Amino acid sequence: MSQLFRSGTVAIVGRPNVGKSTLLNRLIGSKVSITSAKAQTTRHRIVGVLTQEHAQLAFLDTPGFQTRHVGALNQVLNRTVRQVLSDADAVMLVVDAPAGWTLADERVLKLIPDDRQVILVLNKTDAAGERLALLPLVDRVRQLREFAAVVPISAQRGTQLEALIEECVRLLPPGPPLYEPDAITDRSERFLASEALREKVFRLVGDELPYTTTVVIDQFEELPHLRRIRATILVERDAHRPILLGGGGERMKRIGSEARADLERLFGSKVHLEVWVKVKGGWADTEQSLRAYGYE
Repeated sequence: MSQLFRSGTVAIVGRPNVGKSTLLNRLIGSKVSITSAKAQTTRHRIVGVLTQEHAQLAFLDTPGFQTRHVGALNQVLNRTVRQVLSDADAVMLVVDAPAGWTLADERVLKLIPDDRQVILVLNKTDAAGERLALLPLVDRVRQLREFAAVVPISAQRGTQLEALIEECVRLLPPGPPLYEPDAITDRSERFLASEALREKVFRLVGDELPYTTTVVIDQFEELPHLRRIRATILVERDAHRPILLGGGGERMKRIGSEARADLERLFGSKVHLEVWVKVKGGWADTEQSLRAYGYE
């Protein structure tokens, strides 16, 4: 008797900076979700697709659920988390194992619908010491909810990911694939270009710029062996512009160079990238304005 093919969606949720995007990229073997040390780098629902012989998993990366700050942008991002949780077939709750269980983790746990199967993923276990040290953490969290499985991993090192995938497949319903076999994401190259550039801004500028800095793709031309991209980085104040540019424009040159290198690896072609900086105060102050800049 042939094995049933299973397919479905698995939400990856957790508080900011627990390694959700790194985990997604590792699971599918390609970088489709950007990462940085800046909290809530992920701002959109990102689908990463993994197709195996008997299963197709659509992993849904989400913004870290934010409870510290208010404002239109965070309201939109938190709503994205809630929507993904209501739609997903199964959920992975990612916890930073060395940091332990926090009030922020508990708030995310409470968002997950009662009828969802949940896998507790203890990330960064390479820094958590012996596995026995995790038992008190697991016991504490299991008092709050029943879990379909508990899997300690290291997303950074790629350890225990096969075991995690097996647990996810077990929770998916039988059914045909949701995406083509060679798909790795549902996002366009244009979107991936804006995200790659925003990642470099956050990684190379860090806390010098506010969280609301964003990227707009003004032009995206796809040729057989070349992508021509013209992009604008939006900042909220005149004082932010020289921070991005750096002395003699050196910082902006590095941002563009590193983003271009990432995109050439991802697209498998040469990339011609032009980047400009524009001051646009208040772009993230209202949901109407956020929608105009591509926020769901």
